[in-house]
Amino acid sequence: MTPVAEATELYRFYHKGDEETVALRGVYLTLKRGELVGLMGPSGSGKSTLLACLAGLDDPDGGRVTICGEIMSRQAQRAQSLLRRRHIGILLQHGNLLEHLSVADNLRLQQDLAGKGDVAARHAILERLRLDHRSGSLPSQLSGGEVARAGLAVALANAPVLLICDEPTAEVDAQTEADIIQMLKEQAQNGAAVLIATHSDAVATEADRIVRLRDGRVVS
Repeated sequence: MTPVAEATELYRFYHKGDEETVALRGVYLTLKRGELVGLMGPSGSGKSTLLACLAGLDDPDGGRVTICGEIMSRQAQRAQSLLRRRHIGILLQHGNLLEHLSVADNLRLQQDLAGKGDVAARHAILERLRLDHRSGSLPSQLSGGEVARAGLAVALANAPVLLICDEPTAEVDAQTEADIIQMLKEQAQNGAAVLIATHSDAVATEADRIVRLRDGRVVS
């Protein structure tokens, strides 16, 4: 079976003046359907850079990423955007919601961009995340836990086969963390590949496997 995502010998360099930072050093990673993978490592180890390369939000300087058998790396922005819309859901710590749109309209926009407009699916996601009563609310009217769950709802709106999460439980209470972890586990059980960059022991405990980065290299 074709992997959902495959990173092959990724290198990423950043330059500031005469200084060079090597964010990724020959990283290999394969993600398959049905698995929840924790991505762990100290700050500055390359986790966010790897996520950005997998999602096509950044391009590696060496190596390549394929998504569902299609090359993501160094393609035209339109081609990368289409791959994201068809296959990938992204959950960040911040910036998942457009502030001028209600929760429901944020989901609707994501579905429309992916060409997967489905009112029933939208309602089901909001109900599963206990947000159906907040569907008409703006992000500024939500609690911190509701914002986190709404961000996850948007990431799930296009029924992604690859779900990429960057510290999704870093700023939420224990109950919201448990809710988010359970929903991510369900996505894996339903056939998605779920990758979570995290420092959370709770996430690590529930992961099928852990990939550890240090100084831009996979160490385990």
